[in-house]
Amino acid sequence: MNADISATIAQRILVAGAGIAGTASATTLLSMNRDVTVYDARDCENLRTLEKQGARIIIGVNAPPNLLDDIDQLLVSPGFAPHHPIVTAAAIRGIDVYCEPELAWRLRTPEAASWLGITGTNGKTTTTTMLHAILTAAGLRSQALGNIGLPLVSVANGPWDVLAVELSSYQLHWSHTLAPQAGAIINLAPDHLDWHGSMESYVEAKTHIWRSGTAIVNLDDRAVIAAARHYQAHTNPDLDIIGFTLNPPDKGQFGLAEGWLIDANGERICPATDIRPSGLHNVANALAATALAYQVGATPRSAAEGLRAYRPEPHRNVTIAEYDGVRWVDDSKATNPHAAQASLESYDDVVWIAGGQLKGVDIAPLVKAVAPRLKSAILLGQDRGLVAEALREYAPRVPVAIVDSVEHSAMDEAVAAADAVASPGDTVLLAPSAASFDMYAGYAERGQAFAAALTRRKHR
Repeated sequence: MNADISATIAQRILVAGAGIAGTASATTLLSMNRDVTVYDARDCENLRTLEKQGARIIIGVNAPPNLLDDIDQLLVSPGFAPHHPIVTAAAIRGIDVYCEPELAWRLRTPEAASWLGITGTNGKTTTTTMLHAILTAAGLRSQALGNIGLPLVSVANGPWDVLAVELSSYQLHWSHTLAPQAGAIINLAPDHLDWHGSMESYVEAKTHIWRSGTAIVNLDDRAVIAAARHYQAHTNPDLDIIGFTLNPPDKGQFGLAEGWLIDANGERICPATDIRPSGLHNVANALAATALAYQVGATPRSAAEGLRAYRPEPHRNVTIAEYDGVRWVDDSKATNPHAAQASLESYDDVVWIAGGQLKGVDIAPLVKAVAPRLKSAILLGQDRGLVAEALREYAPRVPVAIVDSVEHSAMDEAVAAADAVASPGDTVLLAPSAASFDMYAGYAERGQAFAAALTRRKHR
């Protein structure tokens, strides 16, 4: 291990959270002969494995008061917000608090791959995997990592040329030196405010992705533009801004003109109709991915080849079936109003299945914006009542059905209600605008439940 690298990692480290990232981090630290303590509120198999590897294990909903005694650094999982008691206690003691991507960055060797970072409220995974496809088409050894795929700390020093790294606001908040070669913020809208405490704190965390000085910026998003200007004024006046837009681009920008994606040199890349999944928001994602790929030598040809070869991730505005002229679309990944609006605006005559945990975000602006497109709404989940209130105020003519159950069978009820009102030409769209953890393990399980309920309904 390089001495300079090793010096950034203290000897006595507490890893808070034994999920995928926490377990990978603890395993790496143990291999470096660090004294590792792992804390989690609940027992799990990962803890048993880490204990066999030499970690000290502490389990309990309420952490013991001496948990931070003899601890030099705290590595946290996303579930540990800044106001978590363990984190606030660490801050009082002056303990360095960081996360798994920051650990991976600190452990980079001189010959390690470059990082290209992607963040934003919505579309991160799509943009990251699009970027990976372009990099591969350009002949570069690439991996899509970070908030998706394998933990960064496990593979960041592998045989790669470039890493396409998705970074969440949580990860960026706890990153202090991480600085991708270029970083894209693809959009900004209220989300995770219960974790960050305010929109200002949420945006500030996102801007950490620009630490290297090269910013890929959505010129159509006022909040992103404002964030870039603020970063220039208060953090780095030399920030290099490379913009992308769904309008005809100026020189040095990436954009859309006459139905074609255009690069910063004014050259055509590919028709917008080649982009999958469909929708202008995914054209914007493709432009962001292309702008990032150009920073490491991609060309119009490799960008076009990569985008054409790209296959969408599941649960992201994907048509899963069509019965009797009714299209059924799974956008379970739409876990906030901003994401749901992007998919709702892709269709007319929508039977909307929505609801879940709103995470403190106001859904009224979304309902007001998409009301003309709604034929009916089927609501389920913890905050279904809040969605119903917004519909009563801003879309009073839209019929609403409420599923009161919060069991897994609720999705069967929702699909049955949607099937009863949908007619040829309609789109039944699962775009919950909310998190899924009130009823499911995650958005993927919710999307799978939607597809399974539809199959049962149509093949009974």
